[in-house]
Amino acid sequence: MLSVGIVGLPNAGKSTLFRALTRAPVAVASYPFTTVEPNTGVAAVPDERLEVLARITGAERVVPATLRVVDIAGLVRGAHRGEGLGNRFLGHVREMAALLHVVRAFDDPEVAHVEGSADPLRDVEVVETELLLADLEAVQRRLERVAPRARAGEEGAREELRALEEAAAALGRGEPARSLSEASRRALRPLRLLTEKPVAYVVNLGEGQEDGRVEAVRRLGQARGVPVLVACLKVESELLELPEEEARAYREAAGLGEGVLAQVVRAGYRLLDLVTFFTTESREVRAWPVPRGTRAARAAGEVHTDMERGFIRAEVVGFDELVRWGSLQAAREAGRVRLEGRDYEVREGDVITFRFHT
Repeated sequence: MLSVGIVGLPNAGKSTLFRALTRAPVAVASYPFTTVEPNTGVAAVPDERLEVLARITGAERVVPATLRVVDIAGLVRGAHRGEGLGNRFLGHVREMAALLHVVRAFDDPEVAHVEGSADPLRDVEVVETELLLADLEAVQRRLERVAPRARAGEEGAREELRALEEAAAALGRGEPARSLSEASRRALRPLRLLTEKPVAYVVNLGEGQEDGRVEAVRRLGQARGVPVLVACLKVESELLELPEEEARAYREAAGLGEGVLAQVVRAGYRLLDLVTFFTTESREVRAWPVPRGTRAARAAGEVHTDMERGFIRAEVVGFDELVRWGSLQAAREAGRVRLEGRDYEVREGDVITFRFHT
C-alpha cells in the first residue's frame, strides 16, 4: 500500500489531521516533538459509487479503498544538518510516495510555535528549504562519485551526470526536484529526492480566524502548482466524535459543507495518481486503488496473489455502463462486458471480475 506522509512544523496540527483521518488514538499536546516515532494508520477513501454498486448487486458489505497515512515528527530550521529530529524526520519523509504539508494559520498562546508566531508563508519556506537543502547535499555527494566515472567514459555515468548537474542547478535556484525533466527524474529516482514527491498544502485554521494568511497560501500554491486545502482541523476532528446525523446537522447549520477530511484523503489519492477499480464478489463490493497504468494481471494480484499467478482473463464493464444497464447480467446481454487480457490497463471506475485457475 502506498504511503502519504503528513509533514510540517511542530504544533501545526499534523497529529490532529492524522487522528481525524484514521480515527486512531495518538498523542496531541501543546509542545513541540510530541510525535517522535511516526504514527501509521489507514484512511478510507470516500466514494459514493460504492453504495450505488451495492444496490445494483445486492451486496451486503461495502469496503472502500484505503490509503496508508503516516504522521511524521515535526521539522525545524537546520533539520538537514540534524537539528531537532532532522535526520530521523528526513529519513521517514524519504519513504513516502506523497506529502500532505500541514501549515498553521491559527493563533493560540497556549500552543507553542517554534518560530514564535504563526506565519504560514514563512513556515512553508522553512519546511521546503530544509527539504531542498537535504536534496542538494544528496545530489552533490552523488556528483562527487559519478563525475570521475563519467570522465572515464563509463556506460550510463554520463547520463546520470547530466541529470545530477540539472538537479544541482535547479535546487540551487530553490526549485524542487519535481520541476526537473522527466528523463532526469527517472535517472535520479534511486536517490529518492524529497522535493520530487508530489505535495498538497493543508492550511489549519482556528475557529473564526480565516484571514489574509490563507489567501496568501492559496496564491503560493497556485504559483507552484500545489493544491491547497483549508480546514479547522480541531473542529473537523471533534465532529468525528459525534453521531453521523448530529455531525451532518452541525455542518449544515455552520455552512461547512463536505468535511474537508474527505477532501484531504482524495487529494492524497490524486497526488499518488491512483485509479479505482471495483470487484463485486461474494456479496461484497470493494474498491481497490492502483497506480494509473496498472495492468490487469497486476490488479488481480491486489485482490489475491493466486489471481495474478493463475490469471486467465478479466471481465470488465465501466461503472457508468453498469449503472445504465442495471445489472451485470443485463450488461453482459447488451455486450457491454469486455473480455480483456493480462496486459489491459485498468481504467478509473472499471468493475472487474477476474477469471483465474488455481
